Amino acid sequence: QVQLVESGGGLVQAGGSLRLSCAASGRTFSNYAMGWFRQAPGKEREFVVAISPTGRSTNAADSVKGRFTISRDNAKNTVYLQMNSLKPEDTAVYYCAVRPDYLTTRASDYNYWGQGTQVTVSS
Repeated sequence: QVQLVESGGGLVQAGGSLRLSCAASGRTFSNYAMGWFRQAPGKEREFVVAISPTGRSTNAADSVKGRFTISRDNAKNTVYLQMNSLKPEDTAVYYCAVRPDYLTTRASDYNYWGQGTQVTVSS
């Protein structure tokens, strides 16, 4: 069992920045790929960005490339999502998730999920 707790969401103006954190417990964190997904009202959950267990590989959705950066600190069992140049269309509940071994972009591949944190970007 893996427990995930996200934090760092909030309200920000367009063009601003936020940093989300996801703290994990329960398993050997460094064996897991981590992903961030988001879900806006009335929309399906979508992939945002993911990172490999070692942190050497990342993959980001086209909509956030160049603006969002994922990183991890395996010593702290924490993954981060730095979000810059935020846009109103980034407004959503953001979830972190884990899966063993390599990263993927499919939500169905991830085994454990956090409760989500709301990000609201005003225009």
